[in-house]
Amino acid sequence: MHRIVRASLPGLALLLALTACQRAPAPAPAANGDYRAQVWPLPAEAGSLAPELSRAPDGRLLLAWMNRTPGRRNALQFASYDADAGWQSQPRTIAVGQSLVVSGADIPHLRATPDGALWVQWLQADPDQGNGYHAVLARSRDGGMRWPQMTRIDHAGAGGEHGFAALWPVGRDRLGVAWLDGPAAPASASADPAAQASRLRATVFDQDLARGPEVELDAHACDCCQTAVAMTARGALLAWRGHAAGDVRDIRVRRFDGTAWGPTVTVHADGWVVQACPVNGPAVAAQGEQAVVAWYTEAGGTRAVRLARSTDAGDRFAAPVTVDSGPAVAGQVAVAMDPAQVWVAWLREDADGQTVLVDRYSQDLARRLQRLEVARTRAHGHAGGRPQLVADARGAWLVWVDVRAGVPHLQGAQLLR
Repeated sequence: MHRIVRASLPGLALLLALTACQRAPAPAPAANGDYRAQVWPLPAEAGSLAPELSRAPDGRLLLAWMNRTPGRRNALQFASYDADAGWQSQPRTIAVGQSLVVSGADIPHLRATPDGALWVQWLQADPDQGNGYHAVLARSRDGGMRWPQMTRIDHAGAGGEHGFAALWPVGRDRLGVAWLDGPAAPASASADPAAQASRLRATVFDQDLARGPEVELDAHACDCCQTAVAMTARGALLAWRGHAAGDVRDIRVRRFDGTAWGPTVTVHADGWVVQACPVNGPAVAAQGEQAVVAWYTEAGGTRAVRLARSTDAGDRFAAPVTVDSGPAVAGQVAVAMDPAQVWVAWLREDADGQTVLVDRYSQDLARRLQRLEVARTRAHGHAGGRPQLVADARGAWLVWVDVRAGVPHLQGAQLLR
């Protein structure tokens, strides 16, 4: 299994230090189009990274992140935001300890279900398994004040690495979870390739954290690429990067109707062949029967971000639109939809750092409506993480990671008229 995201914390700190600079850029106002990027102050303090932004059923935004402040233990924190009233409280801490695995690629996930409960997933190192770690799931009944319910997503006693999860509500008070199960032992020249494959699995947890039947969705998924999920009118649409014979790594989806999983659909046959995991998974968004998937590829030797649309909740996808291409494209995509348009965010990178860009498209993807250069950062490579994007009829909210003097910082922007 490719190990790039399982670096030690000192190693990650060194990477950040080597790629940092003293400059602290702020989002610049857009010079074109109908929307402008305005600074969105975030409650996360210096040393924060690995953000995740999601929307609760009541419309609040939920921001989760890892706090890796020097001299303190690692902490998983979150805060909630109301577009009319602002941040609802000071950041709350969910879990603390050096055993919390901090990764800019395999981030924590926070979801709310219609019954008012909060669910959170993170990675926990296993001292008995060497470099192994587990995906942990916890539930709070009181808005995140206490987290007394906790379990492991992967099975007890399973070695290896388990993560890159996706979470979605099932009914009023249950939670669907999909994740990658890595092999229990390191690969060797004589190892059975099937035994060394990372498998995509899924199950549903009830309000007591009892797990339902487990389903293997893909027997050979890309090792270290993020999974993503969005709710369509016909259920949850899960997207991931597959790993076919010959090291072909194209994007796949399956839909869960609350009871059963549908067939696997390839979004587009890019035919990208790469031996090592690119750590660059897809993003997915949906409104009713409309769904869009965004992803990074190097098919044909060209770096590109692509975007494809389905009008039947993921049964079929039209030919993709190329959002951006060229040697500076780094991918790390995010996508969102509102009732009128599609938003997509991604990174470019050059010798000076990374650029955070956002495009707006018509809902049918026939027209690009606007391009915004939201920010330039001094992050390089995986230190910049993956932008987070949420949209509604008012506009969009964007979160990303910058690096200053070797220390990660969360930055935010509101994209409003």
